[in-house]
Amino acid sequence: MSMPHQSRPHIDERAQRLLKTLIELYIRDGQPVGSRTLSRDSGMELSPATVRNVISDLEEMGLVRSPHTSAGRMPTVQGYRLFIDTMLNVKPLDSSEVEALKHQLIKPELNSKLLLKSASTLLSDFTRLAGVVMIPKRDTQVIEHVEFLPLSDRRVLVILVLQEGEVQNRVIHTDRDYSQQELQQAANYLNGRLRGHDLADLRDALKRELLEAQRELSNLMHLVIQMSDTVFNDSLTDGDELLVEGQTNLMGSGDLSDMEKLKRLFEAFNRKRDILHLLDRSQKAEGVQIFIGQESGYEALDNCSVVTSTYSAGDQVVGVLGVVGPTRMAYDRVIPLVDITAKLLSAALNHRA
Repeated sequence: MSMPHQSRPHIDERAQRLLKTLIELYIRDGQPVGSRTLSRDSGMELSPATVRNVISDLEEMGLVRSPHTSAGRMPTVQGYRLFIDTMLNVKPLDSSEVEALKHQLIKPELNSKLLLKSASTLLSDFTRLAGVVMIPKRDTQVIEHVEFLPLSDRRVLVILVLQEGEVQNRVIHTDRDYSQQELQQAANYLNGRLRGHDLADLRDALKRELLEAQRELSNLMHLVIQMSDTVFNDSLTDGDELLVEGQTNLMGSGDLSDMEKLKRLFEAFNRKRDILHLLDRSQKAEGVQIFIGQESGYEALDNCSVVTSTYSAGDQVVGVLGVVGPTRMAYDRVIPLVDITAKLLSAALNHRA
């Protein structure tokens, strides 16, 4: 459950218990923790003065810090990391929660895109944070049916029905206006060739036909080649996609209440590139991965933690899902939720295969 990091500071058992208590109280209440509270709640018979000395040592080690407005302490990124790696007690989900997740995810009627969107929504609903699911670029795409509808200004609406029942719509620009009859002829020709063929193979085959029939090329073939080259090439160059649900949940977090921080975070969600890079790093690792604050390497996520896990189809990892929230999140609950959702999503995808 850890990320690569510098060597851990060595602290004795007493300091560990105080740090663990401090972080648990801070996660629960969102307020810096004072020495008297720690003395009372740690379960150890220590005077506030002794506690102050230990906490002072922890502060020198960079594990806790004191905000300007309070004499209490709050954890740093390094403190959270030590806590998660060595002290966190992860709570298993209630059986009722697992059943609720199963009920929402194991649905044969959902196509893959809706299944992944459902996983993102469930993560958001169960954690009250932002749920994210990365859909990696597919190496192959098989189309069952295509339709072309004429629009104004030399534009054509393309409706693609993929093998799994997913429907994609896109608008393309052509070099001239085409009538509905011409577009229907092109669609009929392509639909006669589509079934069971990968887009890349079909596009290459049509180009070969174009070269072979160059001298006697018909208007229909011109249109077919233009449409297939534009539409199918666009489909193949689509990059990774990120589904995000529950961004507004983060507006209620005290750690992210600063409007400038929220603005940067929401811009990151809209831009998606940085988060996708982060999830791509997770895809190369095993198990649950946790990026705390600056560990992500992206400024917009400096006040956030990202908890991720991979999901699979068959024996192959095909994507990553996770949760984005403040560093002051209930890791003991979020980690098992991310883990079980990834496992259930994998089972649902395998069930469809």
